[in-house]
Amino acid sequence: MKLAEALSSRSEAIKKLESLRTRIRANALYQEGDKPQEDASALLDEASEVLASLEDLTRRINVTNTAATLESGQTLTAAIARRDHLRQKASLLSSAADAASGNGLSGIRQMRSELRVMSALDVQRVRGDADSVARELRQLDLQIQEANWRFDLVE
Repeated sequence: MKLAEALSSRSEAIKKLESLRTRIRANALYQEGDKPQEDASALLDEASEVLASLEDLTRRINVTNTAATLESGQTLTAAIARRDHLRQKASLLSSAADAASGNGLSGIRQMRSELRVMSALDVQRVRGDADSVARELRQLDLQIQEANWRFDLVE
């Protein structure tokens, strides 16, 4: 199984677990004289099996990410950490540029006696930095996606 397939299976298992959690909650209590639509105990057993499978799959994914390397020599684990960092940095820069631009309020005065609102940041430079980080993020994400289809999952 390729790493990408394992990641997809993990995602499906997480969704299934969430579905089971919802179904368990919906059937954990019922009124006397009625029957629950589903057996909450059986659902709980099924959820435990999914959790055990998810634990094994997550362990194998993590071991694979630690062993697999990109062409740059960087491990997938390090690349994923870098990708997370770049996502946060791009978001921070975009947010800062949006705030500094004032959403169209910068420099507008209702009356001559009012003080103007000034930007504390060079919005054009910050947006340029955000674009540069976003470009690096896209390139790294493509490398990670390619590696996910190249490497087999560690047993």
